[in-house]
Amino acid sequence: MDYNILIGGSAGQGMDTLAAILERVLKRKGFQIFTVRDYMSRVRGGHNFIQVRFGNEELTSHRKSVDGIIALNDETIRLHMEDLSENGFVICDEEISFADERVIRLPLKTEAKASGNVKAMGSTALGTVLKLFDLDMSCVEDVLKLIFARQDIATQNMGALKRGFELLDSRYSIEPADSDGSILISGNEAIALGALAAGCKFYSAYPMTPSTSIMNYLATKMAEAEVVVEQAEDEISAINMAIGASYAGARSMTGTSGGGFALMVEGLGLSAMLEVPLVIAEIQRPSPTTGFPTRTEQADLKFVINASQGEFPRMVIAPRNPEDAFYQTVRAFNLADNYQIPVILLGDQYLADSTTTTRPFDFDRVKIERYLSNDDFAGDREYKRYELTPDGISPRIIPGKVPGKTVLVDSDEHDEWGHITESAEVRKAMNDKRMRKLEYLKKELQEPDFLGDGDFETLFVAWGSLHGPVKEALKLLNKTGEKKYAALVFGDVWPLPEKLLLEKAGKAKAVINIEQNATGQLASLIRECTGIKCDGSILKYDGRPICAEFIIENIKLILTQKQLFLEQDE
Repeated sequence: MDYNILIGGSAGQGMDTLAAILERVLKRKGFQIFTVRDYMSRVRGGHNFIQVRFGNEELTSHRKSVDGIIALNDETIRLHMEDLSENGFVICDEEISFADERVIRLPLKTEAKASGNVKAMGSTALGTVLKLFDLDMSCVEDVLKLIFARQDIATQNMGALKRGFELLDSRYSIEPADSDGSILISGNEAIALGALAAGCKFYSAYPMTPSTSIMNYLATKMAEAEVVVEQAEDEISAINMAIGASYAGARSMTGTSGGGFALMVEGLGLSAMLEVPLVIAEIQRPSPTTGFPTRTEQADLKFVINASQGEFPRMVIAPRNPEDAFYQTVRAFNLADNYQIPVILLGDQYLADSTTTTRPFDFDRVKIERYLSNDDFAGDREYKRYELTPDGISPRIIPGKVPGKTVLVDSDEHDEWGHITESAEVRKAMNDKRMRKLEYLKKELQEPDFLGDGDFETLFVAWGSLHGPVKEALKLLNKTGEKKYAALVFGDVWPLPEKLLLEKAGKAKAVINIEQNATGQLASLIRECTGIKCDGSILKYDGRPICAEFIIENIKLILTQKQLFLEQDE
């Protein structure tokens, strides 16, 4: 069982704070949480909303239908009333008028003012929600002290909560799950933690939604984790700073969204030509150009795979949820170091800003792997930075760490020592050397997650943050018993792992790709690499995330149309 509460209003009305209080209180009471944020690119005004979904079973996604609305203005009611369940409720101030029996008009502002702070109206509303769900006030004060730095503000909000709690009677009841020990975390926070766990010592970026929270989190840990965080003047500087720090021996990372990555493209090629390890977090949003700065999309897949002129090896990993984001970030640093290549973490706004309860990260699984050759060249042995090797990986030493050895790198084509060359023969040998890494990199690939029923008829293929919505859709679809569904959700997307795909697609009556883009980029990549052609597509590209309801509605339509086509063909 689960419930979905929507908090809506205009920017500046404190929805983020209200949602942070609610989800933390619910988490401490033992509930599973999934919170999704929908916000406009403005500081004041407009319409923003946050959905806090909580229950006593695993929650992997948001859902469109809501069970309750905290409306901080009348626009919220008008926009979301159609999504409210029949037995749902709307909590709003008595000044708001709306003709629906589910709307509960209360003196929220009056009670907040009586607590000493009229701005605590949201906390008054929160108190009514706790009462509606028969949840006591335990742990609320501790959460408020965590959220508000000033004690007097925390006290005023606690007073407002208590006043709201007395305004209504209990209506719903839900038993919490045993979620002791779980953590509440967003995708971007998980990426930042993964970077710290991997030993990242330098992060440079220019602020660009929705990637900025990675930099913000790391900046709060600069002294504690001994990591340098540099806000560059633009994305070109950011990637080149990270390349320079990596050359000097620091594990380095940069982050941006699609527009910023466009500026980083030449730097991406530079890291590949220099064979300097680099991790890049590319957190997608709708484009081209400015697009929808605060919305979500999965339309940069082909871009990041093919970015920069020329041909060179790279790795592209699409984290599927916060837990996966943590471990894949650690893995990205290891792969970048060991293969001396750029590794791109391809996220999106949905993953970046959603928060969910998950198992604590297991730091025993974290292993820092670095392919360094400092000790191998301590004597008279000659050092060639770009030595031709069977696997294409040349010995790497850190500048200044081995007396008498110089580490030459160059953006021009170069010979084994790092000197610029015009030789056609050397050019071919060097290009072949770099590209040989791909064959060994393919041995490191992780197969996609297989979800659903083993005896399936319809196979979904998806990638990245769609893992959660697809998982929930499969759970609901396979309950009906009408059809049997399964899915492959890719994390490694380039090079594309093919083994499990070829095995499962060969058993399916229909292969359907689910993506947050207009052209089915994963389906195109699958066909290019394996020859497998998807039988249909479920695509969404309006900036709003896909949910299980959307998948179920569209798969039924696709399969109905396919059946009609087969009947006509007969």
